[in-house]
Amino acid sequence: MIQPISWFERQFTFDLPVWMFPNIVERLRGTPARVEDKVALFPAKILTQRDGKSWSIQEHIGHLLDLEPLGLARLDDYIAGKEKLQAADLQNQKTYQANHNAKPIENILIMLRRERSELIERLEELDEEVVFRSSLHPRLNQPMRLLDLMFFIAEHDDHHLVRMSQLGRMLSRLV
Repeated sequence: MIQPISWFERQFTFDLPVWMFPNIVERLRGTPARVEDKVALFPAKILTQRDGKSWSIQEHIGHLLDLEPLGLARLDDYIAGKEKLQAADLQNQKTYQANHNAKPIENILIMLRRERSELIERLEELDEEVVFRSSLHPRLNQPMRLLDLMFFIAEHDDHHLVRMSQLGRMLSRLV
């Protein structure tokens, strides 16, 4: 199977047409359901098991939850017309400190769905002018439209879903 590259090695071109925005919003809306489907595939023991120092499936899910406030804050940056988006914590301290493996998975899933629903509701209220606004992404050091940021978030969701699938398959073989 083709192995994905690490998130920080990814290169992006942001050239999607505006008509793709509803498709991206729908993709973002589906992330909690896709995560819930993934959780249903594995017993709790596998959900919280790590592969060495790598995050467990449950920690990957918690990480997606941990980043929801950043997505909302960056949406506010676009609405306010800021030139530069808020920076992410590239060391993911929130995820490492959250101890997601000690929490009930149901709580993490409920919170992810709630947080993502807030983002979706706000995106659905926007007009084309806001969707096309551009701001500098601090890590990539390139301008991106709100449309591009939402694509970036959807790709990040998928990056972690792929990792969860890989980890679940590997750990299932060991049990």
